[in-house]
Amino acid sequence: VWIFGYGSLVWRPGFEFTSRKVGFIRGYSRRFWQGDTFHRGSEKMHPVTTLLFDFQACTWGVAYEVRGEQIAASLEYLNMREAVLGGYDTKLVKFHPQEKDAEEPILALVYIATPQNPSYLGPASEEDIAAQIIVSSGCAGHNIEYLLRLADFMRYFCPQAEDKHLFSIEEALISILPCLYYTEESLEET
Repeated sequence: VWIFGYGSLVWRPGFEFTSRKVGFIRGYSRRFWQGDTFHRGSEKMHPVTTLLFDFQACTWGVAYEVRGEQIAASLEYLNMREAVLGGYDTKLVKFHPQEKDAEEPILALVYIATPQNPSYLGPASEEDIAAQIIVSSGCAGHNIEYLLRLADFMRYFCPQAEDKHLFSIEEALISILPCLYYTEESLEET
């Protein structure tokens, strides 16, 4: 079984796997439109990624191959992490490995949060999303880490790919951070 990750699964899968491949799926774009109150948020909803159906887009990430006993353990873990706690649905998608000698696309399981789930946040400006990310953290860490690690993954493993939404949020976050640093520093001096 192959499992495709496009958010924190790209650097923190949380389950054992046999192999991993960087690549993409077609027909979806990544958006920070899903709310999280557990892994990256608190009692208030904070943005994490989901996929939006977009016929012309592709989303880059990592596919993990799980075999034997890994299958049941990984699916149990992901069902709790993504479906029960996150409100995501599962779908099968065609994953296209980045490797030059890759043959046919691989069928992979992916978790997607739809607008029908209660944690769905929907569209917001990149600046508003960045402002929410700055003030949110949960049991898996600060949401700034989530955004920056995902941007780093795209930059280093998929340099040819574009993700305007992701990089616009990162840019907005970076433009806000110096103000926060200055404000905290000013408060300490007074």
